[in-house]
Amino acid sequence: MIRFTLSLCLNYLVMLHLTLRQLKVFESVARNLSYSRAAEELHLTQPAVSMQIKQLEGNISLPLFEQMGKRVYLTEAGHELYRYSQIISQQLADMEVAMDELKGLERGKLNISVVSTANYFAPHLLAKFCQRYSGVTVSLNVSNRETVLKQLADNLIDLAIMGQPPENQDINSESFMENPLVIIAPPTHPLCKAHNIPVKKLAKEIFLVREQGSGTRGAMERFFDAHKIKINKGMETDTTEAIKQAVQAGMGLGIMSQHTAELELETNRLKILDVQGFPILRHWHIVNRKNKRLSGVARTFREFLLKEAPGLMSK
Repeated sequence: MIRFTLSLCLNYLVMLHLTLRQLKVFESVARNLSYSRAAEELHLTQPAVSMQIKQLEGNISLPLFEQMGKRVYLTEAGHELYRYSQIISQQLADMEVAMDELKGLERGKLNISVVSTANYFAPHLLAKFCQRYSGVTVSLNVSNRETVLKQLADNLIDLAIMGQPPENQDINSESFMENPLVIIAPPTHPLCKAHNIPVKKLAKEIFLVREQGSGTRGAMERFFDAHKIKINKGMETDTTEAIKQAVQAGMGLGIMSQHTAELELETNRLKILDVQGFPILRHWHIVNRKNKRLSGVARTFREFLLKEAPGLMSK
């Protein structure tokens, strides 16, 4: 069996007259099975992506994609090249990590994604980290849980911050901070004056919910299922911000991380209801792929979260 080192992979590129740019474009199209999504991901125009693929196919004299209707599929040659492109991409990523480690923390880069609900506190923690290590540059992506998990699976990021890590996946996950889920209401809601509210009393309320697949929605549904209560679902949205605005407008109640509503709670635009069984205590997790070689910057940021995040967020 041939062991594919970086030098061997690059030799094959030279022999086949391929460029790293062509391979990067191909890898993105193959992973997304979409020219338009690859163009968006690579910050290129769609014609530029198509041109790179045509040049690549011309160099190897084989078609790499076939289009049936509006869908794009990999050919047999495309599947083979995609497998090798992933090996080369991983080798190049490992080389970049090794170079960053030689530089220390003076010029390292951190590539991180966070679920949308974590965006209410993650920039604060990243700012504290960058103040301590001024030479570090950060690439921050904010997406829903499904997208962040795909970025991890595709090896596009170093680390991810999320509420509920997936089960049975090849990842490392450690909790670094409590994540209390609370029920929020507009200050004029009658239940704002009540204490120790029985859960069954919520059966008559309308709840504004996050999209399917959201960790917050999953925790909410598990809680009410355990209490054998079928809640009335109103508006469904993929943003916490929309739920906060809708609750303030009196459209219903919401369940969300207390961290995401700190400003509205401080300014008395929202209230937390005192309901039995709440808050639902969850945790924020820092996650990475098990087989990924983390740079010194990524390892240091992970340790920073585990040791200091709770104290920084309580100030």
